[in-house]
Amino acid sequence: MACEFIFWDNDGVLVDTEGLYYQASREALAQLGFDLTPEQFTAISLASGRSVFELATNDQALMEKLRQWRNARYGKLLEGRDHLLPGVRETLAQLATRTSMAVVTSSRRDHFEIIHANSRLLAFFDFVLCREDYREAKPDPEPYLLALQHSGRDPRNCLVIEDSARGLEAAKAAGLTCWVIPSTLTSGQDFSTADRILNRIEDLVGLLA
Repeated sequence: MACEFIFWDNDGVLVDTEGLYYQASREALAQLGFDLTPEQFTAISLASGRSVFELATNDQALMEKLRQWRNARYGKLLEGRDHLLPGVRETLAQLATRTSMAVVTSSRRDHFEIIHANSRLLAFFDFVLCREDYREAKPDPEPYLLALQHSGRDPRNCLVIEDSARGLEAAKAAGLTCWVIPSTLTSGQDFSTADRILNRIEDLVGLLA
């Protein structure tokens, strides 16, 4: 395909952080005596973008307290680690010579900044959209529609790289081509609407040559 702009998801595609987010969510729910399983986390959070706290309570005030605790705990778990997935830096370095790129993530900006404090990846991107930059999160198309506005490109010449069903749904709803690289946690999700499914990020270099 003629690719003028690549929109990258972050967690699970560029960095291995989804397991830490699960850990923080599980620890938060454990305070209510609820044991969150990986399967529940994957189906509710990663596949549909809903809150796992709905499993244990309908109390909005309590859910907000749990979210604040989880976000703080997740931030601590992120600190002082190298989160890059294999092949990411090398692939981005090669693709950056051919096409423009940006990150479109559901991560909060404070978490994103911790993740990439020492990643040396941000120079590859024209812009980054975090959770605070849009109203509706994936699977709503708003994040990718906003990315298109920022890029100024025709959607037919843009490519999204995702690892989750909700990210794929958001990209397709925005009229974009979406290739999926499943992560360990998302490998069992339904990617039947993906334009292509890849085994590893390094494959992009040859496919976009």
